[in-house]
Amino acid sequence: MRKPALAEKDFLNPEEAIRLFSFSRRKFYRLIKEEKQFSFIALYGSRRLIIRGELEMYLEANPEIREGLKNASRKNKDTP
Repeated sequence: MRKPALAEKDFLNPEEAIRLFSFSRRKFYRLIKEEKQFSFIALYGSRRLIIRGELEMYLEANPEIREGLKNASRKNKDTP
């Protein structure tokens, strides 16, 4: 039995969401630890799970948040 691809999973842990959406780890954890009750976070005991479909809808409605969470691209030293 193979593991499902991240894009196929309905629930993700924060690390999987970071990999799937290419987010900055620090910025994403800062966002989900805010006091706000986000519809894309499900608590399972003490764990936070990310509901992929809800997160996608949240990011579509708030494109500035998606841009703010993206991992910064590294500049090549050889490029002017």
